Amino acid sequence: MNTLIHSVRVVSALPAGPAIDLADGWVHLAGGRVRAVGTGDAWRHARDDDTRVVDGTAEAGPGATLTPGLVDIHNHGGAGCSFDDGLDAVAAAAAAHRADGTTRLVASLVSAPVALLRDQLATIALACRRLPGILGAHLEGPFLSPLHAGAHAPEALVRPTPELIDPLLETGVVRQMTIAPELDGAQAAIARIVAHGTVVAIGHTHSDAATARAAIDAGATLVTHAFNAMLPLHHRAPGVVGVALADPRVMLEAIPDGVHLHDDVLGLLLRAAPDRVALVTDAMAAATCGDGAYRLGGQEVEVREGVARLRGSDTIAGSTLTLAAGIRHAAATGIPLPQVVAAATLLPARALRARSMGAFAPGYIADAVLWDGSLNVREVWQDGRSGGGIHPRRRARDV
Repeated sequence: MNTLIHSVRVVSALPAGPAIDLADGWVHLAGGRVRAVGTGDAWRHARDDDTRVVDGTAEAGPGATLTPGLVDIHNHGGAGCSFDDGLDAVAAAAAAHRADGTTRLVASLVSAPVALLRDQLATIALACRRLPGILGAHLEGPFLSPLHAGAHAPEALVRPTPELIDPLLETGVVRQMTIAPELDGAQAAIARIVAHGTVVAIGHTHSDAATARAAIDAGATLVTHAFNAMLPLHHRAPGVVGVALADPRVMLEAIPDGVHLHDDVLGLLLRAAPDRVALVTDAMAAATCGDGAYRLGGQEVEVREGVARLRGSDTIAGSTLTLAAGIRHAAATGIPLPQVVAAATLLPARALRARSMGAFAPGYIADAVLWDGSLNVREVWQDGRSGGGIHPRRRARDV
């Protein structure tokens, strides 16, 4: 069914030129694509006879806003499920995030033996064929520094060799791989992975600035959850973050939950690289659920007051965010909504080299989110089909 949503504030980045922020806007979705965008009453002449017409203000109240569907390129699960738990778990987690506005996501997997990762990637490949919105897999390991393992099991970490990398890439579903570039063989591995067409992210690393710069020259174009699990930015030792901020070839992930990053640091990132920050959730199974006991890979995790940590430690173990909650948090810090929306839609799609998504531009995928004046999700369209909105919080699943 074709849909035309009108009488809303339309906010969207554009693939070229400035973002749009239309006070009395409308968007026409037809044939699974964006057909047209406009303002005022011109929508009356844009609709077809078979078009469902949605009055955004009537549906979402004063302050109703329409944005493209959200794109999360770093997400481990939700609804009590992880993306390494099998096809049903992938479907449940993706549906929970879709209900809160995330229409495209990358299924992230934590470090594990390569044979196990191959099995998990086979499930993700099946999910990509059967479920809408799954863009592929992100391997956040096992090629990480043991000095910055975070919530990854230290015994699963290995150095990158062709014998380990190639079987993973041959699954055809790995869209992104995080790697610590100071590991033996890492620079050659980065070039090998990039040549395969997979995005390489620098993360969980003890790299200094020179090593990070060499990794970027080898083809790395992304930083996994900037500032977390890496050396800090120092005025005489800029490290990964300092090098990435100064290099226009690189985008940086940021987790906008007020836990992984201080709000001032989040604002600093977005001011320093306004077109190169991708908001991500790094969500784990507890997203859309409550406090309780969970697992992340083989690690036991305790969630208290919405913060996930390895049981018995202070180590953060992903987040309980949805990307919509991250948008609310970032906007509440004073970051302009058009910039926040761009960082959760077009920019992460660009970081992944995913085309025709994340913007209200003619021919782009017809993903859209209708928000109320408090930035709660009221309705979600994926490929032009409605299905999603505010959902009940799910109970925590005990391990």
